[in-house]
Amino acid sequence: MLIIRIKEIRAMQDNVLKAKRDELMLELFAEKRKIAATGVQSKVVKIREIKKSIARINTVFRERGVKE
Repeated sequence: MLIIRIKEIRAMQDNVLKAKRDELMLELFAEKRKIAATGVQSKVVKIREIKKSIARINTVFRERGVKE
């Protein structure tokens, strides 16, 4: 997963953003599950970037006043 820039997020429609956020949440869940199963934290940077991307999307939703 590449880092999603704020410019790219602001250019997206609300429904596309919701789908992207859901996709990122599933990816985050899968990465956390891998860590729990193996006990090895090799993907910490990836998890951090996923969380930041989700936070950026939520920030844009707040700016637009979108109710979730």
